[in-house]
Amino acid sequence: MSFIAALRQRWQQADTLVCVGLDPEPARFPARFADDADAVFAFCRDIVDATAEYACAFKPQIAHFAALGAEHALTRLIAHIHAAHPGIPVILDSKRGDIGSTAQHYAAEAFDRYRADAVTVNPYLGRDSVQPFLDRADKGVIVLCRTSNPGAGDLQDLLVHGRPLYQQVAQKVAHEWNAHGNCALVVGATWPEQLREVRGIAGDLPFLVPGVGAQGGDVEAVVRNARTADGTGLIVSSSRAILYASSGDDFADAAREAARALRETINRYR
Repeated sequence: MSFIAALRQRWQQADTLVCVGLDPEPARFPARFADDADAVFAFCRDIVDATAEYACAFKPQIAHFAALGAEHALTRLIAHIHAAHPGIPVILDSKRGDIGSTAQHYAAEAFDRYRADAVTVNPYLGRDSVQPFLDRADKGVIVLCRTSNPGAGDLQDLLVHGRPLYQQVAQKVAHEWNAHGNCALVVGATWPEQLREVRGIAGDLPFLVPGVGAQGGDVEAVVRNARTADGTGLIVSSSRAILYASSGDDFADAAREAARALRETINRYR
């Protein structure tokens, strides 16, 4: 099953638009993991198992694993998700984007080495830099459009032929790059007006929406401005607010409750 098909199935069957971000920070793990040599995998596995009922996708952030030398833990974690929770797609958040020959290796890294179902990519180098990802028709290609960070506007708001660059990106991805129907866009929760504008350009293209929770994005504004006509179309990502909902032994239960509460809040406005 393709990434987009799996995502749509999850939206419907689990009635959820929640994406659980997996950004391990061992300094914030509960004390029980202090002497665990396999703490990164064990903590993330427990979070996955606790929140799977409420997740439309899981999104491990590759830098959090790589900085710890924990790439093997990432490989095992994705394998665990596929085995224990089949049908929930995995988005590798790596924001790749490079010249064609290098991009081919990045695509192989994401889809063959880690077995991710989708990957985030940076379009700044142009179409040839993301073509190796686009060519994998069964995999998702989630293109940075209007990101949630404070400095996003430094480049993304620059006018190009009379329109902000992020709108040009949305136009190209939705109407030129999406030949296999496997594209999506990253549009931050901190910019609800831009969410509305991009939705108008991109039609029913799925949006990965970071910035809810710790970054302060407003859930109601996100849903009202960016949902599709059928009340879906969104992958609303929350990481820290779910992962570190408790620093005690009840961390998994607290994460589960945080994911459930976010699902209910989103569904209230759908």
